[in-house]
Amino acid sequence: MRFYLKKIGFYLVALFAALTLNFAIPRLMPGDPVSAVLTRLASRGGTVAPETREAITAMLGQGGGNIFQQYIDYLKNIFTGNWGVSVTYFPNQVTTSIASALPWTICLVGTTTIISFFIQQALGIWAGWRRGGAFDNIISPVSTIFQAVPYFWLALIFIWLFARTLHWFPQSGGYNYREVVPGFTWEFFSSAVRYAILPALTILVSSLGMGVVGMRNMMVSTLSEDYIVTAEAKGLSPKRIMMCYAARNAVLPSISGFGTSIGAVVGGSLLTEQVFSYPGVGQMLLQAVTSNDYALMQGIFLIITVTVLVVNFIIDLLYGIIDPRTRQQD
Repeated sequence: MRFYLKKIGFYLVALFAALTLNFAIPRLMPGDPVSAVLTRLASRGGTVAPETREAITAMLGQGGGNIFQQYIDYLKNIFTGNWGVSVTYFPNQVTTSIASALPWTICLVGTTTIISFFIQQALGIWAGWRRGGAFDNIISPVSTIFQAVPYFWLALIFIWLFARTLHWFPQSGGYNYREVVPGFTWEFFSSAVRYAILPALTILVSSLGMGVVGMRNMMVSTLSEDYIVTAEAKGLSPKRIMMCYAARNAVLPSISGFGTSIGAVVGGSLLTEQVFSYPGVGQMLLQAVTSNDYALMQGIFLIITVTVLVVNFIIDLLYGIIDPRTRQQD
């Protein structure tokens, strides 16, 4: 119980720190969201009166007194679901705007990350088991190269190869806007899958290098342990030794590392969405930054931060169940 209480306390402190940074960082950036809205209204021929500025200031949550009072109001609004009005998608609420883009990112990043993790482990297990062989000599340097390749650069290469040259997949977008109407139909689903293949392939290939080499090295280290030698002396089959003895123990650091790598994967996916103009959270974040949309930026940062913290919290709890030695040390 002490182990779990320490984990809960740690992540509560991390959540408080994330909320504080989420409040401070947008306010340190130059610009004024109220002025951005007024400029947009003026460009459309709207009347910008002093009463208009006061009304927009109150609606955007910018008129809350000193910075301390704004912080208190910010915490209250976070937990009550009142995240403010988006400047970029004015007059929509931030929660409404994020809800329209979040499913795209969850389907793309979530599915691709899980698939990538299992492929990483499978390739690393086989490379470590066949260490020094042809497969190991190929997969290890290739994974190292992909680990150093930026997401956006690989995305540009895929666009040039598969979209511009071979014309296999569309270059950008989330679905065929001209021919398909969003809804629970086969036409929309198949179109969305076809448009998501290139962004998903970019995330998949870029993130493969993060775990293959690490899993391969852990397999090599585990195979030198005494219990592996004992299993071989007992005459157990190589398949059972590889999966039940070597891989079962070698995968533990990879499970722990999955939580720390999820942040890098999410960050890379946001860049990938911008390159492909994918209608996800990454594209929305770019528009929020260019529009000085404090409320929308805070909402997106909060979603990303909480997601990473929750994933790491679940993995830490699962790790304590999978490897009881971590609980005994605490």
